[in-house]
Amino acid sequence: MPTFPSTIKTKLPKVGTTIFTIMSKLAAEHNAINLAQGFPNFNCSEDLIVLVNKYMKKGFNQYAPMQGIMPLREEIAKKTEEIYSAKYNPDTEITITAGGTQALYTAITAVVKEGDEVILFGPAYDSYQPAIELNGGRAIYLHLNYNIDWEAVKKVINYRTKMIIINTPHNPTGAILTANDMAKLEKLVKNTDILILSDEVYEHILFDDYEHQSVARFPKLAERSFIVSSFGKTYHTTGWKMGYCLAPKNLMAEFRKVHQFMVFSTNTPIQYALAEYLKNKDEYLDLSKFYQKKRDYFCKLLKGSKWVFTPALGTYFQLLSYKNISKEKDTDYAITLTKEYRIASIPVSVFYNVPVDNKLLRFCFAKDDETLEKAAEILHKIK
Repeated sequence: MPTFPSTIKTKLPKVGTTIFTIMSKLAAEHNAINLAQGFPNFNCSEDLIVLVNKYMKKGFNQYAPMQGIMPLREEIAKKTEEIYSAKYNPDTEITITAGGTQALYTAITAVVKEGDEVILFGPAYDSYQPAIELNGGRAIYLHLNYNIDWEAVKKVINYRTKMIIINTPHNPTGAILTANDMAKLEKLVKNTDILILSDEVYEHILFDDYEHQSVARFPKLAERSFIVSSFGKTYHTTGWKMGYCLAPKNLMAEFRKVHQFMVFSTNTPIQYALAEYLKNKDEYLDLSKFYQKKRDYFCKLLKGSKWVFTPALGTYFQLLSYKNISKEKDTDYAITLTKEYRIASIPVSVFYNVPVDNKLLRFCFAKDDETLEKAAEILHKIK
């Protein structure tokens, strides 16, 4: 069938199908254990499902307000103040979004214009750069290597720098930013118009008694920041695509200008359910303990294998090095593991903007014990 127009000049020439889609499809084709894409294989709380059903039956099935329902925004404001001692006005400074990725894209779209530069740290979540480029901006990459070199950041800041994107806890490395990092960032952007986009979707998943250092804790940073969080990561409901953004009134006004024409509003009965469920504070306060048990168990199961690793400090991802096993590129080796050994992972090089091959694969441990045991058994067999 002929197509028109015959040629389309792509706006994203370097972007194809995401690695998460590719690896999950490959896992399904080869009946492999899927530790690639970042979702749990266990269900969310039955109480939360009951609440969603309750509000569906009550008739809360039409459009919610563009900003999100007020009861949910009020609960988020209470939670944020209790945990981070930061006050956000639920009316003007909190917006409910269709997941974290939409919130990230919306924040970038709201402020980044042609010729603006946005600093980000590789390896970086794969949605950042396309969002920047679609809005005419330029992504300026610095390599993270588990720690940010703030002096290196200082050297690339110039009059075109519009935004710095940070991510803590960090996907894919599991690294975290400290209070000292935040102090250095605050000093760096002082007396500038640089904005901060803080991706904090794993805010409740930190290990070894570390405390999440949200931008919200630091007033001088918070006044110039969009903060993105995710109910999907917190409540094991990634398929519901529910998140939110916090920002001061002036920034949130710009955010909402874009949000209203992107999705307008998000799932109404789920919003009401979350507003009620958020009152159960232990559900998010105990999440770190829940996932630390899984991280520790997965790492324990891998002891004695040829895989090299340092336990992640946050998120539900564990990086494993195969440097003692193979010299294949990580993109090729991830395919080999999926096809030949039936275990799927994500090659870390895809999170960079330049060719990097550190022989690292990312594995998701948000799985039940039986799945982790089967995965570890396979990984032990690989020599």
